[in-house]
Amino acid sequence: MKSKSYLIIALILALMLSINMGCSEPLSKREQGGLIGGGLGAGTGAIIGSTVGHAAVGALIGGPIGLIGGALIGDQLMSQDKKQDNQQLQIDRNRDELERLRRENQRLREQSGER
Repeated sequence: MKSKSYLIIALILALMLSINMGCSEPLSKREQGGLIGGGLGAGTGAIIGSTVGHAAVGALIGGPIGLIGGALIGDQLMSQDKKQDNQQLQIDRNRDELERLRRENQRLREQSGER
C-alpha cells in the first residue's frame, strides 16, 4: 500500500512539473525527449517493479534512466535539425548567387548586343 502512495505522489509531482513547464517557453526537442523518456521510464519501471512488489522503487529508478535516454535522443534530433537548417541556408544562398549571376549574364548579353 505504501508503494502505491509513493507512485501517486511521483505522478502528481511529474504532472505539476509538466504543467509548470507548459507556462514557459516552448520545449526544445531535448526537453521533450527527456520528458517523454522520463515518463515512459517511470511507467515501465513501475510496471516492472510491481511484479516484485516495489512499484515506486521501479518508477524512481526507471524515471531518471528514461529521462537521460530521452534527452540523448532529443539532443540527436536537435543536432539533425540544426544540420538541416544550415544546409537549407546554404541552398538559399546558392540560389540567390545563381540568380544574381543570371541577371549579370543577361545584363552583359544585352550590353554586348547594343554595341
